[in-house]
Amino acid sequence: MESRYAHRAVCAAVFSLAVAAGCSVSPEAEREIGAADAAKIDSEMPLIRDTVIDRFVTALGESMAVRTSRANLDWHFSVVNSPEVNAFALPGGFIYVNRGAIEQADRLDELAGIMGHEIGHVVRRHSAKQIEETGKRDAGVVLLCTLTIACRTIGGQIAIRVGVDAKSAHYSQKDEAEADSEGVVNTTRAGIDPEGLPSFFQKLLDTRARQPSAFESFFSTHPTDQSRVTATRKQIAAAAVAGKDLLRDTPEFHAIQARVKTMPPPPKAPPPKQ
Repeated sequence: MESRYAHRAVCAAVFSLAVAAGCSVSPEAEREIGAADAAKIDSEMPLIRDTVIDRFVTALGESMAVRTSRANLDWHFSVVNSPEVNAFALPGGFIYVNRGAIEQADRLDELAGIMGHEIGHVVRRHSAKQIEETGKRDAGVVLLCTLTIACRTIGGQIAIRVGVDAKSAHYSQKDEAEADSEGVVNTTRAGIDPEGLPSFFQKLLDTRARQPSAFESFFSTHPTDQSRVTATRKQIAAAAVAGKDLLRDTPEFHAIQARVKTMPPPPKAPPPKQ
């Protein structure tokens, strides 16, 4: 009994500096970590701050998030002004989707699938579990460094400041499969066709050879091959949602997509320091 209390005391003592490996991250601590990391990111990242775009993305995200087992989280959704096709979730319900993902999506259900996948990471507490296992307090920020140009632009250098190796923080294949599964469930519950997720994966695979630079970030952080598309579609088939009145696309989505595309080009990242 005494050793258990001592372990808790040690965890509490190190929390302000780092979450020690083996220490449990409570939902409250997870939220605090995510909020702190989000504050760093919001001050360093080139975010799109457009009321119309923000309102649309937030409404889409919340339509799925409020139907999950973690509906009580104070969810936040933001758009990163980056051309790379990617999205990212911080602990505690902070979801970021890159401008490039909005521009490359053909339909609403594809964007919803990507966001539903990231919501799935939060629902399964993947970042929190990674923090528990590695003891890296800033794992969320480090993951973002691998997903965007954040650490090489706007004076960011976030990876250097948090003092950890950005390349060490990737979701496992198991985490990705779980988030895919959650993405299918999240979109379906919101009345959106879950086919958007495998459809987007398939498009990225098909166009990878023609536009490798546009999708390099996605494939480096979301290992994707034909088996992932197959597994997701198998789950959709098993759920027997075909023929149901599920939303695939809307004129509103294409209006938002056009609005994003007409915005000034994203800031270019300087070349990496040698």
